[in-house]
Amino acid sequence: MPLSRAPTTSGLPIAIPRLPNLEGFNCRRFIIKKGVKLYDRKISASRKLDFVANSIPGNSGASAGFAVPFPNDYPELLEQVKAATELALKDNKQLIEIEFPTAGLESVPGDGEGGIEMTSSMQLIREFCDLFISPEKVTRTRIFFPEANEVKFARNSIFGGASLKLDYLTKPSLFEDFGFSTKVKMADRVKPEDELFMVAYPYFNVNEMLVVEELYNEAVINTARKLIIFNGELDRIRSGYYPPFFYPKLAALSRTLFPNMETVYYIHNFKGLKGGTLFRCYPDQWKVLRKVRGKYICLHQQETMPSLKEVALDILPST
Repeated sequence: MPLSRAPTTSGLPIAIPRLPNLEGFNCRRFIIKKGVKLYDRKISASRKLDFVANSIPGNSGASAGFAVPFPNDYPELLEQVKAATELALKDNKQLIEIEFPTAGLESVPGDGEGGIEMTSSMQLIREFCDLFISPEKVTRTRIFFPEANEVKFARNSIFGGASLKLDYLTKPSLFEDFGFSTKVKMADRVKPEDELFMVAYPYFNVNEMLVVEELYNEAVINTARKLIIFNGELDRIRSGYYPPFFYPKLAALSRTLFPNMETVYYIHNFKGLKGGTLFRCYPDQWKVLRKVRGKYICLHQQETMPSLKEVALDILPST
């Protein structure tokens, strides 16, 4: 099989997506050898306790510092995600969003190829599970991938040997390339002993987030269970990327599902002369940051999530 020479975090050659592979299944990603880790988890103790403090002249609303620093690397990011998620669960948050770029901490959407980004997300989810889920909770955790082929890929690569339950949101159909898939009844996928659901990058097909809403309504509400959406690219729905006229059910999630959701960790970068980063680590406020001479300074902070349009057109240009 011809291999892509695009760089990956692990430096391994990667197979071009959608071509049949030697394992005999079709998937929309790239192959990583079993047991390979994309990121080293070593973090210096001094960095964990560090924070940036700066004053912003002429901006009385800016913070003089922020308790959680922008991470230096993915190992540090995962430690921050773990701490934020643990705090949110202690505060009885049932529906949690975790969102950050996987093509590089300073990357923006589109910088990385889709298949590589999904493979990186899968690897980071595995690393997060190793950090976050205690041994006695492993068999009570169910991870939903977008489709059945993704589960097969995960079991044959990054999640090989793991005791975590791997499941799927949709089944591929003959018309998959046209955006059609077979709906899976979520009530049939859930088991009584399940305590935590984690949904992995449900953005490839527009139906995937609708199934996530079904999972939340049928298996989480009025229970002690928790649901984590990991890199779901929900900003596509928030920003109106999908026109409500053509996708009314998807657009409705902003009114039905999202108000129940707590975004516990979030990074979105904006490029350009007046670029910056929207950053949040629960329970801290939402911060708009800018990197100046190698350090991040806080330009603006607020309790609620600002829209990406507000950050790009109002907050960043004015600072």
